[in-house]
Amino acid sequence: MTDDKTTHFGFETVREEEKAGRVQGVFSSVASKYDVMNDVMSVGIHRIWKDAMMDWLAPRPGQKLLDVAGGTGDISFRFLKRAGSGHATVLDLTGPMLVEGRKRAEADNMSDNLDWVVGDAMALPFEDNTFDVYTISFGIRNVTRPQEALNEAFRVLRPGGRLMVLEFSQLPNPMMQAAYDAYSFNVIPKMGKLIANDSESYQYLVESIRNFPDQETFLGMVRAAGFENAKYRNMTLGVAALHSGWKL
Repeated sequence: MTDDKTTHFGFETVREEEKAGRVQGVFSSVASKYDVMNDVMSVGIHRIWKDAMMDWLAPRPGQKLLDVAGGTGDISFRFLKRAGSGHATVLDLTGPMLVEGRKRAEADNMSDNLDWVVGDAMALPFEDNTFDVYTISFGIRNVTRPQEALNEAFRVLRPGGRLMVLEFSQLPNPMMQAAYDAYSFNVIPKMGKLIANDSESYQYLVESIRNFPDQETFLGMVRAAGFENAKYRNMTLGVAALHSGWKL
């Protein structure tokens, strides 16, 4: 008997077992341009959002971070700089993304405090109660079953550990959302073609944002995984949202 569970790949419906491979294809294709891609998709504002994430997280010396879908190391580098000392494990499904992360200057400077691991957010290769902090930035919408990723986050965090999820989200005002959609669907794939010679991957990424649960729905998923004191903050009117929860 075949398992014919389906999920979204952008606006396309695919079998669940197909999605991971297709997501890997997207990120393998854009790996060398990934940081430029984030600049394009957020008009450079993703850097401010990531700094705001660190402000709310307030890393402390000696903490152990697991940065899932951490590819090029953006969050891990910020975390280690803020903490002053500690350790970050960057996990990503796509090997070429980790290769790009290792090429960055910060990776050399922080090599003693960094691990790079190829792995799946829905089946983390770590023991229970291992990390102080779990972050995932612009990655959870690409996971086949996001609830399973959140459940795994809860499992690998120590009691007292913190979850932080930064993801593109939904604007609360319908007219603003319509204007944002028009920009996203008409401009971003064309810029992807221009910058990375790859409009299809950018088209998928825009579609994946529209399929992702809104802020309140995702907050319910964070709580369902077991996290307490869960809340979120909108970034730039809801273009992105930052969710936080604690394993207590």
